[in-house]
Amino acid sequence: MSLNVANCPKCGRVYAKNFRDICPNCYKEVELQYEKCVKYLREYRKCTLSELNEATGVSVHQIAKFIREGRISLTQAPNLAFPCEICGTDIQTGTICEGCRKKLLTDVNNMNASEQLKSQPNSKNGYGYKIGD
Repeated sequence: MSLNVANCPKCGRVYAKNFRDICPNCYKEVELQYEKCVKYLREYRKCTLSELNEATGVSVHQIAKFIREGRISLTQAPNLAFPCEICGTDIQTGTICEGCRKKLLTDVNNMNASEQLKSQPNSKNGYGYKIGD
Protein backbone atom coordinates (compact mmCIF):
# COMPACT_ATOMS: atom_id res chain seq x y z
CA MET A 1 0.00 0.00 0.00
CA SER A 2 1.49 3.35 -1.01
CA LEU A 3 0.75 6.83 0.23
CA ASN A 4 -0.45 9.34 -2.30
CA VAL A 5 1.61 12.42 -1.45
CA ALA A 6 2.27 15.62 -3.36
CA ASN A 7 3.83 19.03 -2.94
CA CYS A 8 1.35 21.83 -2.39
CA PRO A 9 1.47 24.19 -5.40
CA LYS A 10 0.88 27.20 -3.13
CA CYS A 11 3.40 26.65 -0.33
CA GLY A 12 5.50 23.69 -1.47
CA ARG A 13 4.87 21.55 1.61
CA VAL A 14 4.43 17.80 1.23
CA TYR A 15 0.89 16.66 2.08
CA ALA A 16 -1.22 13.53 1.81
CA LYS A 17 -3.11 14.11 -1.42
CA ASN A 18 -6.85 13.73 -1.22
CA PHE A 19 -9.66 15.32 -3.20
CA ARG A 20 -8.10 18.80 -2.87
CA ASP A 21 -5.19 20.05 -4.93
CA ILE A 22 -3.62 22.03 -2.06
CA CYS A 23 -2.51 21.22 1.47
CA PRO A 24 -4.89 21.57 4.45
CA ASN A 25 -3.17 24.76 5.68
CA CYS A 26 -3.48 26.50 2.30
CA TYR A 27 -7.06 25.26 1.99
CA LYS A 28 -7.90 26.93 5.31
CA GLU A 29 -6.25 30.13 4.09
CA VAL A 30 -8.28 30.08 0.85
CA GLU A 31 -11.48 29.50 2.82
CA LEU A 32 -10.68 32.49 5.06
CA GLN A 33 -10.12 34.60 1.95
CA TYR A 34 -13.47 33.42 0.58
CA GLU A 35 -15.21 34.36 3.83
CA LYS A 36 -13.62 37.84 3.72
CA CYS A 37 -14.93 38.32 0.19
CA VAL A 38 -18.44 37.11 1.03
CA LYS A 39 -18.61 39.28 4.13
CA TYR A 40 -17.52 42.38 2.19
CA LEU A 41 -19.94 41.62 -0.66
CA ARG A 42 -22.85 41.36 1.77
CA GLU A 43 -22.31 45.02 2.67
CA TYR A 44 -21.03 46.36 -0.66
CA ARG A 45 -22.89 44.32 -3.24
CA LYS A 46 -22.11 46.69 -6.11
CA CYS A 47 -18.35 46.88 -5.58
CA THR A 48 -15.90 46.23 -8.40
CA LEU A 49 -13.19 43.59 -8.47
CA SER A 50 -10.47 46.11 -7.63
CA GLU A 51 -12.51 47.49 -4.71
CA LEU A 52 -13.02 43.96 -3.38
CA ASN A 53 -9.31 43.26 -3.81
CA GLU A 54 -8.29 46.44 -1.98
CA ALA A 55 -10.78 45.99 0.86
CA THR A 56 -10.05 42.33 1.57
CA GLY A 57 -6.46 41.88 0.46
CA VAL A 58 -7.50 38.80 -1.56
CA SER A 59 -5.72 38.62 -4.92
CA VAL A 60 -7.59 39.38 -8.13
CA HIS A 61 -6.60 35.92 -9.39
CA GLN A 62 -8.14 34.23 -6.34
CA ILE A 63 -11.35 36.28 -6.56
CA ALA A 64 -11.63 35.40 -10.26
CA LYS A 65 -11.20 31.75 -9.32
CA PHE A 66 -14.04 32.04 -6.79
CA ILE A 67 -16.24 33.52 -9.54
CA ARG A 68 -15.30 30.84 -12.12
CA GLU A 69 -15.96 28.10 -9.55
CA GLY A 70 -19.40 29.61 -8.90
CA ARG A 71 -18.63 30.34 -5.27
CA ILE A 72 -19.20 34.06 -5.81
CA SER A 73 -22.35 34.65 -7.79
CA LEU A 74 -22.41 37.51 -10.27
CA THR A 75 -26.16 37.85 -9.78
CA GLN A 76 -25.37 38.84 -6.21
CA ALA A 77 -22.40 41.01 -7.23
CA PRO A 78 -23.20 42.37 -10.71
CA ASN A 79 -20.22 44.75 -10.98
CA LEU A 80 -17.55 42.09 -10.54
CA ALA A 81 -15.55 41.34 -13.67
CA PHE A 82 -12.09 39.86 -14.03
CA PRO A 83 -9.47 40.23 -16.76
CA CYS A 84 -9.28 38.02 -19.85
CA GLU A 85 -6.17 35.84 -19.53
CA ILE A 86 -4.96 36.91 -22.99
CA CYS A 87 -5.78 40.60 -23.49
CA GLY A 88 -6.93 41.81 -20.07
CA THR A 89 -10.43 42.94 -21.13
CA ASP A 90 -12.95 42.62 -18.30
CA ILE A 91 -15.13 39.49 -18.52
CA GLN A 92 -17.59 37.79 -16.20
CA THR A 93 -17.43 34.18 -17.42
CA GLY A 94 -14.79 31.76 -18.66
CA THR A 95 -11.12 32.62 -18.90
CA ILE A 96 -10.89 34.52 -22.18
CA CYS A 97 -13.06 37.18 -23.84
CA GLU A 98 -15.17 36.62 -26.95
CA GLY A 99 -12.72 38.50 -29.20
CA CYS A 100 -9.75 36.38 -28.09
CA ARG A 101 -11.83 33.22 -28.38
CA LYS A 102 -12.75 34.06 -31.98
CA LYS A 103 -9.13 34.90 -32.85
CA LEU A 104 -7.94 31.66 -31.29
CA LEU A 105 -10.52 29.64 -33.27
CA THR A 106 -9.53 31.42 -36.49
CA ASP A 107 -5.85 30.71 -35.84
CA VAL A 108 -6.56 27.02 -35.15
CA ASN A 109 -8.69 26.72 -38.30
CA ASN A 110 -5.98 28.41 -40.39
CA MET A 111 -3.34 26.11 -38.92
CA ASN A 112 -5.49 23.03 -39.67
CA ALA A 113 -6.05 24.19 -43.27
CA SER A 114 -2.33 24.79 -43.69
CA GLU A 115 -1.52 21.32 -42.36
CA GLN A 116 -4.03 19.76 -44.76
CA LEU A 117 -2.42 21.53 -47.71
CA LYS A 118 1.02 20.31 -46.66
CA SER A 119 -0.19 16.71 -46.40
CA GLN A 120 -1.63 16.66 -49.95
CA PRO A 121 0.60 15.11 -52.65
CA ASN A 122 2.62 17.63 -54.63
CA SER A 123 2.17 17.85 -58.37
CA LYS A 124 4.27 19.56 -60.99
CA ASN A 125 1.43 21.39 -62.69
CA GLY A 126 -0.68 22.08 -59.62
CA TYR A 127 -3.73 20.13 -60.86
CA GLY A 128 -3.04 16.85 -59.13
CA TYR A 129 -2.15 14.79 -62.19
CA LYS A 130 0.99 14.45 -64.23
CA ILE A 131 1.13 15.28 -67.91
CA GLY A 132 3.83 13.55 -69.93
CA ASP A 133 6.99 11.89 -68.65
